[in-house]
Amino acid sequence: MADVTTTWTAAPEPVDTPDAIALLRGYLLEIIGRYWGRPGTEEDVDEELADGEDYRLDLLVVARVGGVAVGCAGLNRVDADTVELKRVFVREDRRGQGGGAVLLGAVERAAADLGARSIRLDTRKDLVEARALYARHGYAEVPAFSEGPYADHWFVKRLD
Repeated sequence: MADVTTTWTAAPEPVDTPDAIALLRGYLLEIIGRYWGRPGTEEDVDEELADGEDYRLDLLVVARVGGVAVGCAGLNRVDADTVELKRVFVREDRRGQGGGAVLLGAVERAAADLGARSIRLDTRKDLVEARALYARHGYAEVPAFSEGPYADHWFVKRLD
């Protein structure tokens, strides 16, 4: 059993570092696999990243345990008052140990530092663990504010 008392840290990091790239690829492998009902492949990830969309983040926070990168969460600015939460991921071997809360706290502080008054996100219906995490941390489900094949639920949290 993993040591749940291990200290987590989370800090902004450039999106093109080896650790950031590995985490974003891990995120994509998992969500591709869950969506298609089969293990994701490196080729699937390469295809998804062909246009660079998943690396377009205004800010990426990387969570670490013992110096090892184990999770990430990104932000994109929507307007002067709003940021959008993207790419929240914790490696499977570190789930259930508080990493999601650490990441949300770090991105919420970063958003407030940017002057944002609210943070929003959309997520898929099959990502039930993510929806539960957001609800536990004060994100309220709201009517749709975007369209897309992977947006089934929308959440907003006020930061002020």
